[in-house]
Amino acid sequence: MTIAARPAVTTAVLIALGVVYVVWGSTYYAIKVAIGSLPPLGMLAVRFVLAGAALYGVLRWRGAPAPTRAQWGRCAVVGTLLLGGGTGFVTLAERDATSSVAALMIAVSPLFAALFASLWGEKTGRREWLGIGVGLLGIVLLNLGELRATPTAAVLLILAPLCWTFGSQWSRHVNLPPGLMGSAAEMITGGAVLAAFSVLTGERWGTPTAGSLWALAYLVVFGSLLAYSAYMYLVEHTRPALATSYAYVNPVVAILLGVLLGGETVGPLGWAALAVIVTGVVLVAWPGRTAGE
Repeated sequence: MTIAARPAVTTAVLIALGVVYVVWGSTYYAIKVAIGSLPPLGMLAVRFVLAGAALYGVLRWRGAPAPTRAQWGRCAVVGTLLLGGGTGFVTLAERDATSSVAALMIAVSPLFAALFASLWGEKTGRREWLGIGVGLLGIVLLNLGELRATPTAAVLLILAPLCWTFGSQWSRHVNLPPGLMGSAAEMITGGAVLAAFSVLTGERWGTPTAGSLWALAYLVVFGSLLAYSAYMYLVEHTRPALATSYAYVNPVVAILLGVLLGGETVGPLGWAALAVIVTGVVLVAWPGRTAGE
């Protein structure tokens, strides 16, 4: 079988990768700081509605067509899965778990993605199945000694990548607005759903600290607007395995920030679990020569 030529890794691709690696890796710590004095679901609602509305306004000003009613509905489903289930569950879990542990657990996302891809007839090769098994072994190691979280937080950290990866895979097979307009609509609708859940669960807004407000501003501008734009550029200009490689780089950034800035600690078993998880994800993401690899 002829191996397809890979897109060139340009300077722009390297810059976009750096943005996604560092910024999305830092959001775990930023979320931890933000929810120090802000309600988790309400904070996320503000984050995504503000970022989505700003992006939507810029795109409409530049002449991009508005989503149709049907596209708004599908964006609401995708936004609920990705932002409500994916990011929302991580944020709720970080009330009772360190940001380092949250990032380690989310590193298994590409493994779940390989499983969900099979639902739409995409083949999973032998090496990918091996990677899934290795990644799950890493999660077991993490639970043995380094999962500093309540049982509820642990469950949320498993549900988060399930929601994120299922929503991501499903979104590839439905008609959504093209380019960044899809991201804007998903952030607006996902943020609205988060706001509704914040009200229904009785979250209360106190007086936020300056640190929480700065963290929220960082999440809006860098975590949502900048990083999402960089990721969409990668999706369009490079191969999927490279575009999604953030999943096994973000945990390293998150752990370093948690240790250096948040006073968190990671023992030898935690670092070993990270190495095993990264190995599993690389086995899944690395391009193979044949479908059976």
